[in-house]
Amino acid sequence: MSDTPTLLTARTEPDQLQVDAWSNEPLLVSLEMGGSNWPSSCRSGHCRTCLGQLQSGKVRYDETFTGLSPEELALGYVLPCVAYPCTDVVVQQGL
Repeated sequence: MSDTPTLLTARTEPDQLQVDAWSNEPLLVSLEMGGSNWPSSCRSGHCRTCLGQLQSGKVRYDETFTGLSPEELALGYVLPCVAYPCTDVVVQQGL
């Protein structure tokens, strides 16, 4: 990962909201700054309130614990409160 933040885009499904997403900020912060009402609570990856599923793109986690099982990770589930975008992403809400 570069030390210089990258400006990416994030789009939410099903509402099609597209927002700027910085690579050095949690995805949830970018969604909220862009006007999304994405559900959230603990902001630490434990409560799973913000659970979504990547439709496209890639995210990373700074911490080993993500609050997701290996099976959920394999299916593309993400916790936007602790997920950092690596590419442009499309994430589905309401699972």
